[in-house]
Order: sequence, then structure tokens, then C-alpha cells
Amino acid sequence: MTIAPHDPQHIQPPVPGLRPGAQVMRPESLAAIQPSRLSGSRAFMNKMLRERWDISIQRFDVNADSEGVVVYSIKAPTMEFSFIGFSRPPSRTARTGRIIGQAWDMMGALIEGAATEADIRSAQEELPKLYTGRATPNTLIWCRSNRSMRVFDQTLEALAAGRQPSVDDLSRACYLMRNTGLDGNGTFGTRSFPSLGPDHPLGSVLQAQLLTAYMMREYSCDLVEHLARLKSGKAVPLDPAIRRYLGVGNGSALGLIFFIHRHPRLVDQWLEARETIIARIRGLEVEAGDARIRHLLDLVRTAITFRKQDRMVYETFTSSDEVAADLNQVADALSELLAHGTLDGEKHAYPLDVLVRRCEETLKPESVETLLSLLIELLPEEADALLAAIDAPDEFSVSPAETVDSLAELVRKDYDWALATDMASPDAYKYVWYKSETAEEPRRGARDEVPEALDLGLDICGGVQSLMADIGAEAPGTTVARFLLKHPQHRYLVARIQGLRGRAYHTPHANINAERFIPIDLVRLMNCGIHGIDKTRDFLNRNLRGVLYHGAPTPNDIRSGYSATWFYPAEPVQ
Repeated sequence: MTIAPHDPQHIQPPVPGLRPGAQVMRPESLAAIQPSRLSGSRAFMNKMLRERWDISIQRFDVNADSEGVVVYSIKAPTMEFSFIGFSRPPSRTARTGRIIGQAWDMMGALIEGAATEADIRSAQEELPKLYTGRATPNTLIWCRSNRSMRVFDQTLEALAAGRQPSVDDLSRACYLMRNTGLDGNGTFGTRSFPSLGPDHPLGSVLQAQLLTAYMMREYSCDLVEHLARLKSGKAVPLDPAIRRYLGVGNGSALGLIFFIHRHPRLVDQWLEARETIIARIRGLEVEAGDARIRHLLDLVRTAITFRKQDRMVYETFTSSDEVAADLNQVADALSELLAHGTLDGEKHAYPLDVLVRRCEETLKPESVETLLSLLIELLPEEADALLAAIDAPDEFSVSPAETVDSLAELVRKDYDWALATDMASPDAYKYVWYKSETAEEPRRGARDEVPEALDLGLDICGGVQSLMADIGAEAPGTTVARFLLKHPQHRYLVARIQGLRGRAYHTPHANINAERFIPIDLVRLMNCGIHGIDKTRDFLNRNLRGVLYHGAPTPNDIRSGYSATWFYPAEPVQ
């Protein structure tokens, strides 16, 4: 038998796998993740388009002073919802995005079923009470929003004068109103989301909030058109392209870090779905002329235009000009791959994997993650199926029969990063997480400035190290049940560790109490990656401001089955 000589060039490389948790779960890596098909707003919009939801105005009784009531009907294939909104004259002195505020330009409610006069009356009476108010049993969300005064007023004046607003002015904010609160899941007596069930049209994660946010966008556009008509007989409506371009503003702060720590299964399964579909696409065998590469190249060019036209200023994150320059290099590589099936003149078994690896070595992380998010569009049905399969209950239970030596081995394997964190350094516990007495808003402050504060943050690193120290004093065969009888303070952490056994993407690898931890990194994971908010710019390293539903189809588009790519919108041409 003759054995062929070894030829390295003909060895098939391994199929690309999922990126390890040690790479993905660094806070700076999580902050770089960009909106994708798996992000909440994009996924929900795709659902409405696919099912052709019918959204229509049932009532718009608002006077020239902006005082009045609006009611929208929202018909999903199996159920009807209503959005009830109460418009108020804008206050220029008492405006705030905080929950302790008293003046909002709009307060509203998303309810199940067609709105009755009793529903409208109840919402009108209870919404202004906020903390002391109580929603009806069919209420899913209470919400609040404020105008962007400058942009709203400029748009109103333009429409009333019979012309379209200046895109140059609009592009500096990209919205007419901004969300200042979305409350649900039992808050103020709203319906609990787990009670909806998986077959409910809004039964998946965040869908009730996302529908409400979209209705804020529609309300803002309808309101400015309505006020323009009341002001002038020659008023014109918004051009459809401009209406799509406008999203709804959004601001987020430190509370989202609590969400990440309280919902580790959700974070893990969402990130795993994303990493899984990316790995599959990196493993595609593509050649010259492949339609998928042509589609990807078109998407990259769309992203380049979007970034080049971005007027936002970023204090910490990569600028859009830098991302656009990086994506130009990606476009050049894809053009060669499309034309010749090569990268830098060489053929590869998995060229998309080679492209990603090269980008990881030379481009900004945000540019790489933009490419990865666009890759997901190459297998849309598979991506949607992975997202739909997410089932992430919050509850954890202890496995009492496991031995402490088995538990210790699990900790060493899954939490090596936490064990390696220096919790004895002077800055390890420099900061504390607490809620203010006046606003009940999450805050992070120097521990010596608020010594009486109860630390509400999840101290994974310190907790794991303390757990391992106590395990070390026990006999190896001791059961977890006996161990917890002696050390009940470890019960939640043990249940969490056991419940997430072998999972890679549930906990950011960081000590959130340390001075060098940057809170905005995790806020951006939620806003940008999971929610799908565009143009997320940082403010003082603890707040994020961005645009939700930027470029999203209008209700008319949804009814007609709009099929064009709507994300990363270009500025409308005037």
C-alpha cells in the first residue's frame, strides 16, 4: 500500500467553532457587539413584517396646544391590542427622563383588546399617579416620552409651511420624541409577562416593551403632522422616507447592569444563539459569484454609508469614521472574494472564517462585530429559529446531593477568571451599587462616600472566592446540602453556579466593584446588542443615548409586507 506524501496545503482545516467565553465575556468585547437580526427591535419588526400586523389610528383628539387623547388599534394575526396615549403641552422647565419626574409630553398604555371608554378613563386617571397608580388587568405596559424640543419644533414649522424638514437638522438627533420609561411585568399592576405564555403574540422576551416603543415612534410622527395641519391649511405630511428615518430616542443608565446579573440564562442563551449562527456562517464554503457574498457586500456598503453619515459624537467608543474606514477594507476583501473566490490571491476552504480572523487582528473590535452582525443575514431562517428557541427561566435551585469536591471542580473550571481576580487590592471594593432614597434609581458610588449603603451589586468574584475558601475547610465527600446548612450565605451563588454548569456566556468576566470597571460597557451590551439601538453614544461613562427603530418601516409598509433592508438607513435625499 502506498501512502501519499504529506501536503499541508491539502489538509482540510477544522470547521470554525464558537468563540470561547474568555474572549466574548470581557466587558470591552461585550460593549463592541452591534445590532443584528437577533436584536430585540430588529427581530420584532421582522415578526410584524412577516405577519403583516395592522396598526391604525382609531382616535386622535388633540388640540393645537397639544392637549388630548389618542387611541391606536394594533391587530396581530391572533389578537388585537390598543395603545392609549395622553398628549400634554410640553413643559420647558420641569422636563426629566427620570422616574421621579412630574412632567412628560406623553403618557400611554399598551393594553390587550380593543380600548373601551372604561380603559381610556382608567388610564387617564391612574397614569399620572405613577407609583400610587394601578393599571387594569389587561394592561401590559405603561410608558412616558418627551419631545426633542428643537427637532420637533423645526419639523412642525417646516410641515406647516408646506415643506419637508431639513434632513441636516433631523440627522443630529434622528428622532422627534424619546422614551423616558417603559414599565411592565407586574409594575404598577400591569400583567406579568410569564402569564402570557409562548403562544401569545407578545410572549417572547421584551416584545411588549418593543411594541410600545414602536408606537412612541408612530405617535411622534402622527402628532407633528396633526399639529401642522391645525396650524396651517397648506401643511404637508412627512415624506415616507423621512418618516422611516426617524426613530424614537432612548436613554439608559446603570439599572441594565442589574438586569444582566439577574437574568444570566437569558444573556447566555442569547449570546450562544449569536455565536452559534456566526460559527455556522464562518464555516460556509463559498466561491466566486456566490449570491450570499454579493448580499453581504451590499450590506457592508450600506453600513459604510450609515457610518459616514453619522453626526453623533462618541466620547469613549470608536468613532463612526473609524468604523467606516475599517469596513471599506472589508468591502475590498469581499469584492475580491466575489470576483475571484480568493482573499489576497489565495483560495481557502472557509474564506469567511479567514476574513473574520484577519479582521480581528487588524480592525477595531466594533468594526469586527459589525461584520459579524451582518454575517447573520446570510442564514436568516436559521438565525430566527435559534432566537425563537431561547427559553430562559430566572429561577435556580440547588442540587443538594452533589459533593463539595465536585462543586469545587466546577468552580475551578467555569470561574477560573473570578478566582484569578485580585480581591485584596485596594480598589477591589472601591465602589458600591445602591439605590437612591429619592428616586430609587440604581447608582454606583465610592464606598467611602456612602458607607451606610447596602451593596446591591452581584459580587461574583468575591462570592466565588469566599465559597471556595469555605469548601476548602470541608471533607471532600460532604454533600452540598450539608455544606449549605453550615454556610447558608452561599445558597444563591451555589444554585446559580450549578444551574449554569458548563455554560459559557452568562456572566461578564469583571469585578463590578473595582475602580477600573467601566459600567457603560455592560449597558451598551443591552442597548446595542440585545435591544438593537443604533448610534449609542456614551455620556459620563455611565449613561447611553441612542435611537431605536432607526429606519424602521411605517404601518403602511408593515401592512404591505415591506421586504427591503430597513436597518442602517441612509439619510433621505432632498
